[in-house]
Amino acid sequence: MGEAAELICTLCKQFYHLNWCTGTGGGISIRERNGESDVAYIAPSGVQKELMRPEDLFVMDLIKGDYLSIPRGLKPSACTPLFLACYKKRNSGAVIHTHSQNAVMCSLLFDKEFKISNIEQIKAMPNHGYYDTLTIPIIENMAHEDELIDQLNDVLDKYSQDTVAVIVRRHGIFVWGPSIEKCKIYNEAIDYLLELALKMHQYNIPLP
Repeated sequence: MGEAAELICTLCKQFYHLNWCTGTGGGISIRERNGESDVAYIAPSGVQKELMRPEDLFVMDLIKGDYLSIPRGLKPSACTPLFLACYKKRNSGAVIHTHSQNAVMCSLLFDKEFKISNIEQIKAMPNHGYYDTLTIPIIENMAHEDELIDQLNDVLDKYSQDTVAVIVRRHGIFVWGPSIEKCKIYNEAIDYLLELALKMHQYNIPLP
């Protein structure tokens, strides 16, 4: 299946141990572009992430919109339309979706946006420095993940290219980036900042 498929399985296992993708929750998609080829590898629905194998992944031709590989007995991820929107509107190279408890908790404390500034870790985000404010939009959860597409499209249309994540209230977070390496960095940095914000709230420290 290739390097991207192996990497998705490796990362899903790591994220499981970080408590980001427990049960069958969460997912990852990686885009591979080579000449005229534009292909996405997508983690399936209903598979325990720490047990996922490369042959479990769906492979889609992004130019034609057709599946090149459909694993037997598995269903496509309900996140697929959301992954595709990030590829189309942000020219992303990868998308990570987790059920991070830090994201869920912050979605209960903040209204329409999560904001934080004057924290060193913000430098990990694109075009952000120590004094800049990181803003992550928060959208409302729906019964099925594919029903989030309209809200996600609104975020992708209204927010700048420097916005690389959206929190889904009571659900988790989607993070995208130009490559899986960058996407992973953004995801880890954001989760750090979310956790820090929760601790600051716990100790009644105002967010800068």
